[in-house]
Amino acid sequence: MKYKDELIRSMNWLSKKKNTIFIGQSVNYSGNAIFNTLKDVNKSKKIELPVFEDLQMGISTGMALNGFVPISCYPRFDFLILAMNQLVNHLDKLQVMSENVYKPKVIIRVAIGSKKPLNGGVQHTQDYTDVMKKVLTEVNVVLLNEPKKIFKEFKKAYTASYSSMIIENADYYNDK
Repeated sequence: MKYKDELIRSMNWLSKKKNTIFIGQSVNYSGNAIFNTLKDVNKSKKIELPVFEDLQMGISTGMALNGFVPISCYPRFDFLILAMNQLVNHLDKLQVMSENVYKPKVIIRVAIGSKKPLNGGVQHTQDYTDVMKKVLTEVNVVLLNEPKKIFKEFKKAYTASYSSMIIENADYYNDK
């Protein structure tokens, strides 16, 4: 059981669900490690987006409100910081603000940037897991350190009635 193989298995499983859609940077075109975990996902299930992280989170929330379960892919945690307005003030609070009328479910895939074989520097390799656990009240935050946890956590995220942030470690894609 390898880390990357379990990510691929999880994405393939999610892609078979009628209401899932994969959105983000490099979901359809090569450019980061997340792309390689989506190689077997049908192109009709993918929406390639430009670099506009805040809008991506807003689109994800809107799609979730319309019955989709978006798997919103952010190749590095540092990029997700740009989506904090939509994440913290909207996706995370919508259920409370609407008195449980709206319960959008988004699966946010985010990776801690790889430091090997090439270190991308401090603006590409930070781990904000603890920060997210403190600031998010309705979005479940999960760190994937072990391959055996991966499929179980993505399945749980899909079947849950809430949004989830699943944090991957890009250094593990080829090492574990």
